[in-house]
Amino acid sequence: MAQSGKKRGARLQAKAEKRGEETSASRLVDAGRDSDDGSRLPEASKPQQRLAHGLYVVATPIGNAADITLRALDILTRADVIACEDTRVTGKLLHMHGITHGKLVSYHEHNAVKAGPRLMEHLNSGEIVALVSDAGTPMINDPGYRLAELCRAENIPVHAAPGPSAVTNALVLAGLPTDRFMYCGFPPPKQGKRRTWLGEIASVDATLVFLESPQRLASSLADMAAVLGDRPACVLREMTKMFEEARHGSLADLKAHYEAAGPPKGEVTMVVGAPLDDGAPDTADVDARLRDLLRTESVREAASRIAAETGIARRDAYNMALAIKAEDET
Repeated sequence: MAQSGKKRGARLQAKAEKRGEETSASRLVDAGRDSDDGSRLPEASKPQQRLAHGLYVVATPIGNAADITLRALDILTRADVIACEDTRVTGKLLHMHGITHGKLVSYHEHNAVKAGPRLMEHLNSGEIVALVSDAGTPMINDPGYRLAELCRAENIPVHAAPGPSAVTNALVLAGLPTDRFMYCGFPPPKQGKRRTWLGEIASVDATLVFLESPQRLASSLADMAAVLGDRPACVLREMTKMFEEARHGSLADLKAHYEAAGPPKGEVTMVVGAPLDDGAPDTADVDARLRDLLRTESVREAASRIAAETGIARRDAYNMALAIKAEDET
């Protein structure tokens, strides 16, 4: 037993020494020396001499490989295990930056339940695990939060290495207010559910950020114009890449453009402005529409439909429908 404990201690010590070695990223930092006055980059920009134990959530480029940070390169070089959304994508990124790593493991939405405990075994043994997605910051629209929950449950530190994100990049390029915004992810693919879902967020007083498939872009824009009102918006594609495009206009104008032009190429992000000041539905109109719907639909169905059509909260629509139903029954 004592001998096996010594062997395990020796392995952990060897790993720690490995993580303390100079990396390609630290050499990049040293390259920041000015040949004229000998000055260097600030201390805060230098990689740590030794990585602390834990899970490292590492942001990677959303398109342009040069957008990776020095700290990300340093962590990816020294991590014992890299958990990837797609090992092929991450392997290509590492190769581009001259990093050779033999321990890439798959971790994504479809295998997170099984892969998470295996990654925890590495973390519990004292190893460093880096978590990356195919592009951008992990945990935004991916299952990384599940791994972070497992770490918190076992008191394993979680570290963030910030960097590129399609959400913040889109907000910068869209030119809409950013003092308050909400990331909404992908809208539902079916029109009925999509309109209901949009109705639930229509009253949110913030700029909204969506991801969307190019094939569904025109139909989503049409539903947004119908449910959210004709708000200012921006459709962005291929961000940080050679053919980056930011198309501005009202939701109706953008819908008309993509209906005529067809699906764009590349990944799409949409930014939609907050509710317009004059966009509140008239109470009398809502009441009349609800009464009409309640002739053929249940309270729940009528409330869901009116919420999608007008943008009012479903709970408010439901309470109004209940009141009308009670009034009619007396």
